[in-house]
Amino acid sequence: MTVADTPDSAVLSAVTEPWRDQALPIADRVADLLGRMTLEEKLGQMYSIWLSGPADGNDVAPLQGEFTAEVPPFDELIRSGLGQLTRVFGTRPLHPAQGAAELAKLQTMITQSSRFGIPAMAHEECLTGLAAWCATAFPTSLAWGASFNAEIVREMATAIGASMGAAGVHQGLAPVLDVARDPRWGRLEETIGGDPYLVAMLGTAYVRGLQSTGVIATLKHFAGYSGSRAGRNMAPVSIGRREFADVFLPPFEMAIRDGGARSVMHSYADIDGVPPAADRALLTDLLRDELGFDGIVVADYYGISFLETLHGVAGSPAEAAAAALRAGVDVELPNVRCYGTPLADAVRSGLVPEHLVDRAAGRVLKQKFELGLLDPDPDPDPDDSTGTKDFDFDFDPPAHRDLARRLAEQSVVLLANSRAGGARGQDRELPLDPAGPIAVVGPLADDPLAFFGCYTFPRHVGHAHPGTSAGIPLNPLLAALRQELPSARITYARGCDVMGDDRSAIPAALDCASRADTIVAVLGDESGLFGRGSTGEGCDVSDLRLPGVQADLLDELIALGKPVVLVLITGRPYAIECHAKLAAIVQAFFPGQEGGAAIAGVLSGRVVPSGKLPVEMPLLRGAQQSCYLGAPLAGEHNMVSSVDPTPLFPFGHGLSYTTFEYSDLLVLSDSDPDGPAGSPTRIGTDGAVEVGCTVRNTGDRVGAEVVQLYLRDPVAQVARPARFLAGFARIMLRPGQASRVTFRLHADRTAFHGVAGARIVEAGLFEVAVGASSADLRLRGQFELCGPERRVGRDRVLTTPVTIMDLSVPTPSTADRSSADVESFR
Repeated sequence: MTVADTPDSAVLSAVTEPWRDQALPIADRVADLLGRMTLEEKLGQMYSIWLSGPADGNDVAPLQGEFTAEVPPFDELIRSGLGQLTRVFGTRPLHPAQGAAELAKLQTMITQSSRFGIPAMAHEECLTGLAAWCATAFPTSLAWGASFNAEIVREMATAIGASMGAAGVHQGLAPVLDVARDPRWGRLEETIGGDPYLVAMLGTAYVRGLQSTGVIATLKHFAGYSGSRAGRNMAPVSIGRREFADVFLPPFEMAIRDGGARSVMHSYADIDGVPPAADRALLTDLLRDELGFDGIVVADYYGISFLETLHGVAGSPAEAAAAALRAGVDVELPNVRCYGTPLADAVRSGLVPEHLVDRAAGRVLKQKFELGLLDPDPDPDPDDSTGTKDFDFDFDPPAHRDLARRLAEQSVVLLANSRAGGARGQDRELPLDPAGPIAVVGPLADDPLAFFGCYTFPRHVGHAHPGTSAGIPLNPLLAALRQELPSARITYARGCDVMGDDRSAIPAALDCASRADTIVAVLGDESGLFGRGSTGEGCDVSDLRLPGVQADLLDELIALGKPVVLVLITGRPYAIECHAKLAAIVQAFFPGQEGGAAIAGVLSGRVVPSGKLPVEMPLLRGAQQSCYLGAPLAGEHNMVSSVDPTPLFPFGHGLSYTTFEYSDLLVLSDSDPDGPAGSPTRIGTDGAVEVGCTVRNTGDRVGAEVVQLYLRDPVAQVARPARFLAGFARIMLRPGQASRVTFRLHADRTAFHGVAGARIVEAGLFEVAVGASSADLRLRGQFELCGPERRVGRDRVLTTPVTIMDLSVPTPSTADRSSADVESFR
């Protein structure tokens, strides 16, 4: 070998560096790489950069404009490496191919500007699909909850992750696991529902789907965020430790334990005065030590800075960085402000020990090793300089639209359907007469953006780019209904806006409606951010009356004396005080880009409605917190209060165009399969019981029913909920078909936090109820837990498996499945 052939010493050293050896354990590679890094290089892995963020009043994050001007130039920030890139696709309208090319260019700049050539992790919002131009807009989370279908949520998340991964995105900022508590809160539309088990099951399904594609899911907002006072965004949270542990935490626990979630985002709202970003007991002792989480904790946007600027628990960016790092926040999002120079100065001054930096940077590097970001491409394409040569740039393929349609159809809830005074056989207003004159009235009837929540690209970013198309096909309800009912004579009038007090268009709407046999009023919300909508992040309300003058329009339509079908397209439940005068009510929670066809299909009868309310529908417009999951004194009308908290429609409610009969309840233990004679089934406090019933379609339409299992603990050491969801199964049945639905309920599913603060299973009698909603309980039984009080920990049983047996065939249609969707059809 000549001198000219001798390898450069630097190259040879790089080849032999242990962190580059893929055969070594990841922990050893991380330790070696950390040992070679300077303090600035470690810190570089602990923050993100957001390019092209608005500073013009069109904020998409709280107080975004206040922080944008402070960010140093990109080329300066990446000299020591970079941990994350913020929303390359989701900040402005970029064609998918253009976005992928820009992301690849940025990654090249990052890897070539630092010593170790470590790429950044790219993250995007993805709650209702990849929040990017031209990407499918799926139904919002509250619509997932209305479907009671974990399997279709997993399928949706898998589709979202496939698009993200192909585009070079590594992390998605979803799902939202906050349990809905107060309908005044603008972010209720982002929640899955008001029951922790429903939220846990569907949220975990989302995590599994997204992460099956190699994209990291981010659980948010940890924890208690939705419990803010008076439903105000980011307001302090004042809840007891038992409510926190038994209502707010279970979805996170399941998503971590059963879903394997790799990232968690902290909440904004302080709990009993302590902001989560500065709470070591929350982010380290509870999240990591108790729940077993071993991924990375990322800051909610500007959450570390807010310790200084909003919460007042830090006096400078350095103090805010120190508090967050000690608590366990690994990465500052969306831009660097505290984890850069201020944190470096804090370490050098002794305010923060460097081992805490090593801990956070090490977690980030571990995740990058797991993603393969620090390993060379095993099969590089020499003709693909950008890394996007073979990328399929269709973010809205037909398969995604079909999936969005199916989920939208399953999420539409038929709340009421009874025409007062109708003749026998004509006492139902829906489906609509396919040939009759129909007046469609309301501000959302012909609005192409009516079906989109605040984290869809058109609502989140599109408002800042007037004149730019949504990038995806849009079909308003009016057009969809005309397609569904081509022989009907359909007229239309807007009537009013969603928000505002302009009544000038109401007379024309009344004139239009007066000439029809049936009126379809399409009312509801306009989603937005920070006051730009009637619902959405930062769009809270103090009154649950429909926004603007829509309720007045509805009252005047009813006064015409014609049947009025109310279609609600909203992000929260509203009080409909004129409900008794309506012929029918249909509820859709922002059903996404296929929502028009889904709602029109229900109105025409092509789609048999099967959605169920994932939250209560309030009776009173006066703002009050949901009483579902409350103890008896919270939800029962009695003589101790003049306020009746009974909802207009309860949790789990939803009608169909067919009917279902429940029968043959059996509550059996494994040890006594024949059941006791004349007394409740008895099991140990570590045992399991099977709760089974037969469900038959007694109508004349194929339809899906959501079979719901509820428990009540009538005597306990603390006040327990009047009822709580313990399992559910969505089943499809032909006319006359029956299925046997059997839930396997472990004693752990009765656990709660007792007087001493520990999670326990307590002996005693439990009441079982199975039915079509939390109020429509068709079958009731009991079982008794016997034996000593048992403390349960991290290994407790979290789910209620369900088996469905089609009684027309001898074998089960599913076996040992958690309470989720069972759409088997034979």
